[in-house]
Amino acid sequence: MTQPLLLLPGLLCDARLWRDVLPALEGTAAPRVADLTRHDGLAGMAGSALALMEDVPRFALAGLSMGGYVALEIMRRAPARVSHLALLDTSARPDTPEQTKRRKDLLALSLHGEFRGVTPRLLPMLLHPSRLDSPLAAEVMEMAARVGPRAFLRQQTAIMARPDSRADLPRIAVPTLVACGADDALTPPALHEEMAALIPGAVQRRFARAGHLPPMEVPQEVGAALAEWLRGG
Repeated sequence: MTQPLLLLPGLLCDARLWRDVLPALEGTAAPRVADLTRHDGLAGMAGSALALMEDVPRFALAGLSMGGYVALEIMRRAPARVSHLALLDTSARPDTPEQTKRRKDLLALSLHGEFRGVTPRLLPMLLHPSRLDSPLAAEVMEMAARVGPRAFLRQQTAIMARPDSRADLPRIAVPTLVACGADDALTPPALHEEMAALIPGAVQRRFARAGHLPPMEVPQEVGAALAEWLRGG
């Protein structure tokens, strides 16, 4: 019997983020990818994601980056609905002043009609250096273009207002995977070590030669880790 699985994309990401991971989950999971482009707050994002799973009593939950922030919001709102939790390339901390300033600078570019300039500025923080001139970099930019400037504004607004979730982590009582790219520049491994230490029984993984988007960079490794996580507990 396959496990219902809710996948939550990150900032400027859509279902393409998870595409190459799905073959490793065949027979193990029945995945659905939430649309996190329509709301400017984590509560709205979490509500729409939960609505996508309204026909199943419990489901596994995996979120990357912004999707991880939404996953933690779902754990606050509906912990009994979640059977397994995976937090990838994310953080339980609120934005730092430096992060908020960087987001506002990117929003200013977007509001002045320079949205196409946003992703090239972000790419060095999203991908491993070896992939910056690869076809994958072009796919990341195409994915961001599909999400578009209006959703980018809503998503950044939600991210900047996110709470400090560290106090919530010790209450998580489901099998939890905390994983990241070993070379993630946006949410470094130390942030994942912090989360794993606070979540009872959490399993931690790092993906070699991967930055902030391991499901696209090293999908076989991520798929194997998710399949193992779903079989546990």
